[in-house]
Amino acid sequence: MEDHMKQALEIVKAQAGVRTMTEEEMTSMVANIASKLKRIEGGEQEPQEEQKQEPAVDPKKAIREKSVVCLECGKTFKVLTKRHLATHGLTPAEYKAKWGFKKTQSLIAKSLARERKKKMQEMQLWKRREKKKS
Repeated sequence: MEDHMKQALEIVKAQAGVRTMTEEEMTSMVANIASKLKRIEGGEQEPQEEQKQEPAVDPKKAIREKSVVCLECGKTFKVLTKRHLATHGLTPAEYKAKWGFKKTQSLIAKSLARERKKKMQEMQLWKRREKKKS
């Protein structure tokens, strides 16, 4: 039996001596301790647990009248692009899920969204398509 496993068994045996443990708890604890001991002996760093990242501003206030604040870095934009989010290793969908936005929420300043909506209504592209089909 490996040295790591023996050490892990001794630790779990001592732990079981001071508190009641189920068989499942003991086996998972042995495996967990053995792998950590092996990692430590091999000189590997234990992977850091991801810390809960604090947003740059309150997510509810990130989409403003004339700008959008990136909650990852705090920079302001008129449109939070896929390209910028990629610099943080996120897709727009992942970003929205991470910060609690609806899937349909556009990452664009409110005034710019209104302008685009107005422009599209003026262009009435859906009517042009109907004419071409006729």
